[in-house]
Amino acid sequence: MVEDQAEVRRYTATALKAYGYQVIQAENAGEALLIGERESERIHLILTDVVMPSLSGRELADRLKQRWPGIKVLFMSGYTDDTIVHHGVLHEDVEFIQKPFSPDQLAIKVREMLAAPDGLAGMVVADEEAAGNN
Repeated sequence: MVEDQAEVRRYTATALKAYGYQVIQAENAGEALLIGERESERIHLILTDVVMPSLSGRELADRLKQRWPGIKVLFMSGYTDDTIVHHGVLHEDVEFIQKPFSPDQLAIKVREMLAAPDGLAGMVVADEEAAGNN
């Protein structure tokens, strides 16, 4: 999960852990790329904010998908999916969850994605405040 707001990162990581998901944290999108190289066997789903400074969630996902084409990506944003699609930020066929979301809504979406054909189990979380914590 790559998210530039600390309170949203903490909320989301706590919610996912409560549902039994293992969360690997990184400092930012750049750190997430490095962790992706090191932890590639353990990462099966990327949860990323769409709009971020430096490297957008879409750019991060594109880079990770070049290396691991089958990796699943769930985008999240406070903007509606219609808004970000119309501005060309995301394609219509991507997986998306609207912020704010409840822990239940997030868990359901993650479970659906991981259960889909070619799905595995795991997640990467990029957290600017807690780099390298598991």
